[in-house]
Amino acid sequence: MAKVYPGWNFVSNHLSDEDGRIILIWKHPLKVQFVNQSSQSITCILQLPNSVPFYYTAVYASSLTADRSDLWTELLCLHDSLDLQNYCWIVGGDFNQILTPSEHSSPTVNAQDLQMYQFQDCLLQTGLFDLRYNGPCHTWKNSQPDMPIAKKLDRLLTNCNTILAYPHATAIFLPPDISDHTPCLLDLAFQLPKAGTQPFKFQNYLTKHPEFTKVIHDAWSRAGSNCWTLTQLCWKLKLIKIDLKLLNRDNFSKIQESVKETYNLLQTAQLAIAHFQSVLGPLSYRPPHIATQPS
Repeated sequence: MAKVYPGWNFVSNHLSDEDGRIILIWKHPLKVQFVNQSSQSITCILQLPNSVPFYYTAVYASSLTADRSDLWTELLCLHDSLDLQNYCWIVGGDFNQILTPSEHSSPTVNAQDLQMYQFQDCLLQTGLFDLRYNGPCHTWKNSQPDMPIAKKLDRLLTNCNTILAYPHATAIFLPPDISDHTPCLLDLAFQLPKAGTQPFKFQNYLTKHPEFTKVIHDAWSRAGSNCWTLTQLCWKLKLIKIDLKLLNRDNFSKIQESVKETYNLLQTAQLAIAHFQSVLGPLSYRPPHIATQPS
C-alpha cells in the first residue's frame, strides 16, 4: 500500500483467518505497533504526536456462540498478559452480541440469557465499559420490512485509564448509508497534527465541457510560450488551476458542494429515523401496510 499511497499503511488478520475479516488502515503521523491477532480481533498500540499512547483492539465477533465465547476468553487473556489495567485500552467493532434485553427491538426479548451474562462477565473482569456515545442505540438492522429487527451489536468499549487520559472522548455512531451497520467514529477530542499539504484535486467532469480545451490552451499561452524549467511549468499550472476553478464555478455551480450538501441532508435524515426507531421500539419498525389498517 505504501508504494501506491505514500504515507499509508495497513495490517490485517489474514494469518489467523483466510478471509482477513479485519483490516486496519492508517496514515502518518499515526504510529501503529502490532501486538496480537486472532480470527476475531487485532490488537495494536496507537500513538499520535503529543498524546498518550493506547492499546486498541479491533473486533469482528463470530456469529456462532461458541466462537464468541473464545473471543471473551481472548480479551481476558489480553487484559492479564499485557497488564492492561494499567494502560489505556479501547476495544471497538462488531461484537455480534447484545449486552442487555433493551438493546434488542423485539418485545419478546425481555430477559437476560446465558450469552448476555457471558458478555457482561467478560466486561466486568476486564474493566471495560461503553464509551459515552452520540447517535442511535440500535446499530444494526436486518433490513427485512416484513419482520424488522434492530440490535446494538457495534460498540466502543474503554477503561478508566482512557477516560483519565482523554476525558472528553466520545463515540459517534454515523448514518448507515447502504450498510446494515452504523459506522462508528472515535473522537478523542484533542487537536490533531497536520498530516501534510492538501493534495491537488482535479474534477474529471470538467473535461466534458466544450470550452475545456480552449481554457487550458489560453491559460498555457498566457504564461508564456517557453517552458524549459520547473519554475515555468509550475507557473503555467497555477494559471490553469485558477482558470479551471472559474470554469467550474461559472458552469457547474460548484456541483461538488451541492452533492456534499445533499449527502449531509441524507445523513441527517438517516440519523433522525434511527433515533426515532430506537426510542419507540418495535412499533416504529412495522411497515406501513401493517401499521395502517383499513377502517
